[in-house]
Amino acid sequence: MNPKIIALLIFLIAYLLFIFLPKRRMYIAVSGAILLILSGVISLQEAFISVNWNVMGIFVGTLMVADIFMESRAPAYIAEIIVNRAKNIGWSILLICALTGLISAFVENVATVLIVAPIALSLAKNLKINPMKMIIAVAISSNLQGAATLIGDPPSMLLGGFAKMNFLDFFFYQGRPSMFFVVEISALASFVVLYFIFRNYKEKVRLMAIKEVRSWIPTIILVALILALATSSFFDVGFSYMAGAVCMIFGIISILWRRFIDQGPILAGIKSLDWETTFFLVGIFILVGSITSTGWIEIIANSLSGLIGQNIFLGYTLLVFIAVLVSAFVDNVPFLVAMLPVAISMSDKLQINPALFLFGLLIGASLGGNITPIGASANIVACGLLKKEGYEVRFGDFMKIGIPFTLAAVSVAYLLVWFIWRI
Repeated sequence: MNPKIIALLIFLIAYLLFIFLPKRRMYIAVSGAILLILSGVISLQEAFISVNWNVMGIFVGTLMVADIFMESRAPAYIAEIIVNRAKNIGWSILLICALTGLISAFVENVATVLIVAPIALSLAKNLKINPMKMIIAVAISSNLQGAATLIGDPPSMLLGGFAKMNFLDFFFYQGRPSMFFVVEISALASFVVLYFIFRNYKEKVRLMAIKEVRSWIPTIILVALILALATSSFFDVGFSYMAGAVCMIFGIISILWRRFIDQGPILAGIKSLDWETTFFLVGIFILVGSITSTGWIEIIANSLSGLIGQNIFLGYTLLVFIAVLVSAFVDNVPFLVAMLPVAISMSDKLQINPALFLFGLLIGASLGGNITPIGASANIVACGLLKKEGYEVRFGDFMKIGIPFTLAAVSVAYLLVWFIWRI
């Protein structure tokens, strides 16, 4: 069979299985990659090259730092201080969501939910209220802010790796305000939505017992990592290797701190990392590498370019809202990896700045996952935590909060990116 047809078939079957078997996504991606290599569609060397190892370094390294940060109890300590100072339950929830967003801008979304959700659950138990809305709000706040910085979530890392954007480029890119400011302004719009959802929670807050922080060293390591990434932006302007190397160095520092200072088991800490997502990312890179090398990306780009003609606004709108709809039901990582080269190709054909389409894709893919409980890994984790507490989250329960939140955030971000990058 033609290698081009084999590549497309394996790619499409893998993506269909991602939809129907989301809990097996790592096995599907890795199996697809192995099939591509065994069938000769892509060589072992080509498969290795297709993986963005800089992005993988960022992901694994930040996971290691986030792990010790979570165990240090510093986030719980800060959250409980915030809750104690809030005037009522409603504002406690809103401030917890704001804290979630702040952490999520620098720590992967799933890790952020695992950091903050126990605090929210504890508050709900103390106040004898249903925690479902609160935990959903924490998850979607995490997903929104994950797009704000290079290290906030895998989609941001993928965009940075593909477009050669460094840490500071997410603040200002080519002399214009970048994703950080777009996300923060859209967060204000979504915050209004959360305010209306929780505005009737007017009971006074009962004081929560402030947990003792085990150590502030992990917090210092996380802050140092952020500063090191910002500094590395000046030396590795092509975003080729340094960010990944920096994150891995800080990850190793985190492991050594756990072993020799905190006296924690290294092996247990390494095993607890999100290796499923790590191998999933590797498999996805190879799957997309195969359809890129066999010419399918160019075919898709030509088809979309033919559909929109010279109407840049139509092309931008289609990319954003297709990304929103697809990401509501399909993991945003494989979708984004597949569509980034399409966006670049379309930009070249229309002779426009590719940042317009790239940032539009990131907005749609990152925020669209907030619509349903299966749209993002953070949502799945949040629903899992609620299930353990005896609360079953139905699609309707999640979407009552997710849809208005997403519409507010996407609408503002969509317009901001258009006005900043249309020329």
